[in-house]
Amino acid sequence: MAPDPVAAKTPAAEPAPRYFTWDEVAQRSGNKERWLVIERKVYNISKFIRRHPGGSRVMSHYAGQDATDPFMAFHINKGLVRKYMDSLLIGELSPEQPSFEPTKNKELTNEFRELRTSVERMGLMNANHVFFLLYLLHILLMDVTAWLTLWLFGTSFVPFVLCVVLLTAVQAQAGWLQHDFGHLSVFSTSTWNHLLHHFVIGHLKGAPASWWNHMHFQHHAKPNCFLKDPDISMHPFFFALGKILSVELGKQKKKYMPYNHQHKYFFLIGPPALLPLYFQWYVFYFVVQRKKWVDLAWMITFYVRFLLTYMPLLGLKGVLGLFLMVRFLESNWFVWVTQMNHIPMHIDYDQNKDWVSTQLQATCNVHKSFFNDWFSGHLNFQIEHHLFPTMPRHNYHKVAPLVQSLCAKYGIEYQSKPLLLAFADIVHSLKESGQLWLDAYLHQ
Repeated sequence: MAPDPVAAKTPAAEPAPRYFTWDEVAQRSGNKERWLVIERKVYNISKFIRRHPGGSRVMSHYAGQDATDPFMAFHINKGLVRKYMDSLLIGELSPEQPSFEPTKNKELTNEFRELRTSVERMGLMNANHVFFLLYLLHILLMDVTAWLTLWLFGTSFVPFVLCVVLLTAVQAQAGWLQHDFGHLSVFSTSTWNHLLHHFVIGHLKGAPASWWNHMHFQHHAKPNCFLKDPDISMHPFFFALGKILSVELGKQKKKYMPYNHQHKYFFLIGPPALLPLYFQWYVFYFVVQRKKWVDLAWMITFYVRFLLTYMPLLGLKGVLGLFLMVRFLESNWFVWVTQMNHIPMHIDYDQNKDWVSTQLQATCNVHKSFFNDWFSGHLNFQIEHHLFPTMPRHNYHKVAPLVQSLCAKYGIEYQSKPLLLAFADIVHSLKESGQLWLDAYLHQ
């Protein structure tokens, strides 16, 4: 029998979409299978996580959860990313399923998404390239001035100290600048951001971009969430952090350190030791172990340049002394600034709250001033940075009033404090959590 010509022209029916419930998604959060939801679509990321440019752990931290808001926050070219996601799509939420998990505030999330749309329309996600060019030039100027100080005035005590101070400022400010490029907040394309990120963190600082991405995006995805945020991985082996975790540690009768004295030994093993005794050596292990040879090549250019610049003036021992003193001072600068916004805040296991609540309970601000902005690389606006991680830093103060209004409407605490008080709060919070651990350890 001849084939029906009408039937031959009829296209094959599209396969019916697979539907899932939130419970089914939540069950896929382990090692064997990982799913997540973005804009009601369900994706199987089990194999893709190893190829994810932001690192495997960032996606894994949202396995079994809705990842719509972090997806919107971290990517600058969402259309391109969505094309790569098509191969991971396995279905969508059933029509009767809500768009939000029960642990998340629907009204707050919807209003924040409207705020983000308004912020984009206002152009606050667009960078002023002159700002970042001048910022880079001021770093390079300090770098050259440090060398000229020794070349012109000799290597006696005063010129040497001035050189150390200038190089410390170079390293700290380059750290804040690489942070901008790493967050893709300077250029509209990822390629240029990545290239300048390699230059600043690799050539100006001697550290690998891949290591920074691996660590920092986890922090942004789940700030102050134990076992997910690497910035609080010093709990419990060095410090007892947060009220909840400290009490839990005490009840379990665990004592890796005398935590009731941690606000004292923090001054010994915290700010002065992090960079010279841990990061300085760990980054080389990281790039070799993961075979990040491009990062290693960039790092080597920093050390070659440093040796060629200062060896003729100081000799080998002098260069080593200069380098270690700079790393020591930079470490103090880095730790106080980065921890003032987070350590005093709420620390707990991941409660899978909405994006705004997750970020606000883990971050606080330091008052705006010319010095505070420069000293912290605008990370005194930590709240705005965490809500809009790809926003150029010079626009944080512009969006801050809008964020404050949103927080006030929903009864969310928006903390902003003086710089010195923010530093003191680190010590006070360590003392409080140490005492909570001791009370639980002795009496519960």
